[in-house]
Amino acid sequence: MTNCGPEQVRTISLRPWRATLRIYDFAATGNLTEAAQPPKRTELTKLSIPLIDISGETQRQVIVAAGTKSEYRGQVTTVLMADGKTMFATWSKGHGGRCGPLMKSVDGGLTWSDLLPTPKNWGAISSCPCIYRMSDSKGVERLFVFAGRGKHHSSVSEDGGTTWTPMKATGLFKPGGNTAIIPIDNGRRHLLLMQRGPTDAPRDEMPNAVWQAVSSDGGQTWKDYRKACEVNGATPCEPDLIRSPDGRQIACLMRENSRRFQSLVMFSDNEGTTWTKARELPASLTGDRHVSCYTADGRLVVVFRDRAKGSPTYGHYVAWMGTYEDIRHGRSGQYRIKLLHSHAGPDCGYSGLERLPDGTMVATTYIKYRPGQKKHSIVSVRFKPAEIDAAFELEKSK
Repeated sequence: MTNCGPEQVRTISLRPWRATLRIYDFAATGNLTEAAQPPKRTELTKLSIPLIDISGETQRQVIVAAGTKSEYRGQVTTVLMADGKTMFATWSKGHGGRCGPLMKSVDGGLTWSDLLPTPKNWGAISSCPCIYRMSDSKGVERLFVFAGRGKHHSSVSEDGGTTWTPMKATGLFKPGGNTAIIPIDNGRRHLLLMQRGPTDAPRDEMPNAVWQAVSSDGGQTWKDYRKACEVNGATPCEPDLIRSPDGRQIACLMRENSRRFQSLVMFSDNEGTTWTKARELPASLTGDRHVSCYTADGRLVVVFRDRAKGSPTYGHYVAWMGTYEDIRHGRSGQYRIKLLHSHAGPDCGYSGLERLPDGTMVATTYIKYRPGQKKHSIVSVRFKPAEIDAAFELEKSK
């Protein structure tokens, strides 16, 4: 990097990512200013709640799409239809790779169809497809798949997932990762949050911030695109949105990708118009790509890739059980669950999470399911909270 013009370099960072970086000599000249110091740690850095391990209970597991020696099945999301049994799953070809694969289940995720036909240009769009069921103010329901690296795209189905439009640019930008959406204003509008770098480049530039947009037509168009969260010294990304049980507040859980801090959370009391300053979550909720769902009794299940330092399940696919109030007040929660063991380190955890009418939770992820040459598969884990509660009580009695 030499002879850079004015404002071409904003910050300099050295990021080893998943490797080890040894620096023997480094120098920079020019108009240098000292970077602001990151804030101090604010939350518990050690795990303090029990862990229930069901990762060996293979009767709970369903192989949605098996990996092969040549086929890496990447980041997945799911959606449950209004009938409570039809589900769709879509994922990327390779890690953050091309879109295209789509499957359907008509029995709550117990069995799955062959790959369904999708428009050809899905294969030209990369990075973590996210599937949503959304209704406009007139009650018209549509399915959307959002994806894209650089330009953000969407594909729409108006016939329950039978046919899909080609991918079309939404006018938004993101370097990768997920798209989080929640209804606001009693369902009249939708709020979207996703990560974005400092420019519109189709790559993951640092530092990331979380941006938001709003739709008034059931997800067909988006406007009011603006920054929602930026944290000095941190890299918030991959948001998940949770509405409080009383409906008055929205919480946003975020991955922290600089790894200086634990995962982050911020809150809005006005449907996303403004947000509180982001703060750290406890170690028990520290991970990547949180996805949440309420249980029938009002508790919260949050699934993610565990990234808590010193965790016995670091890098594996886990769930957190607690309440919204635990998140609001910074409490550690009730217990954690090891759902699946990753045989490729911290390369899993982008998820779908659905609650069936009988209370069964269906958590679906991409993961290297077994050791050996076969690459990542799409796998789901099924459990009822009462079953895990019983194991939790048994563990406490020992």
